[in-house]
Amino acid sequence: MAIPDYQSLMLPTLKYSADGNEHTLDDTAKYIAKELKLTEEEQKELLPSGLQEVFANRVGWARTYLKKAGLLEASKRGHLKITEKGKSVIEAKPEFIDVKYLMQFDEFRLFRMRAKKNEEEKQVPGESDANPEEAFETAYENLRNELVSEILQNLHAVSPSLFEKVVVELLVKMGYGGSLKDAGKSIGKSGDEGIDGIIKEDRLGLDIIYIQAKRWEGIIGRPEIQKFAGALQGQRAKKGIFITTSGFTKEAIEYVSKIETKIILINGEQLAEYMIDFNVGVTITSVYELKKIDGDYFL
Repeated sequence: MAIPDYQSLMLPTLKYSADGNEHTLDDTAKYIAKELKLTEEEQKELLPSGLQEVFANRVGWARTYLKKAGLLEASKRGHLKITEKGKSVIEAKPEFIDVKYLMQFDEFRLFRMRAKKNEEEKQVPGESDANPEEAFETAYENLRNELVSEILQNLHAVSPSLFEKVVVELLVKMGYGGSLKDAGKSIGKSGDEGIDGIIKEDRLGLDIIYIQAKRWEGIIGRPEIQKFAGALQGQRAKKGIFITTSGFTKEAIEYVSKIETKIILINGEQLAEYMIDFNVGVTITSVYELKKIDGDYFL
């Protein structure tokens, strides 16, 4: 089943707390996951950042909103328990609790008023299935995906020499080739709108890596990778990187997993992702930091 949004988890969270005991986020998430019969895979699904599980994050936001409405309260660090107001809500047997439902409570309305960034916005916030943290991460992921597409469009349009420069600069920033000057000497054979050559695996040059980079429109199949593997054997090389602005067939991917020579395949999307991560061909326009309370500070 699909993982419920954080608003759908508000009522189950409050019901779990109806026993009057103190509960941690972990306890609550495990109980609700069992009640909803979520699979282990669904429970371990991560947010785009890869730093937190989606389900636990949504339960956490459900708890936070219930607390802001005065239905739950902090009993001790990391623990929440139901309040008298929360018990009254349970007794009323609501079919659903969401942001609109919580707006009946003064504490929650005050919280929402403080959270508003645009005073002219008249629509009641919170109708989205995504909690604020998820919305932020989703927006970031969408912007990043758009940037990946833009990078690929530009890579297809640049000259062979500039494409060579991009690959060299990226590999050096990733820790290969020593310096740009050293890498430039190692890689320099232009052809097929790409580059072919060798680069140091590290600054000391303890090993070398054979590289082939091609700006192809079509998907690269196993025959092309076999040729590359043959070229590696001819150079007595044990490692290779095949970079393309397109992609690889399933047969090509399976082939490199079975041969003794270590060949890394980097498709267009991965190439663009690496360029973003290592700041090649992109500039930073804004930096945002997500922060949370330091519980230890207030002890």
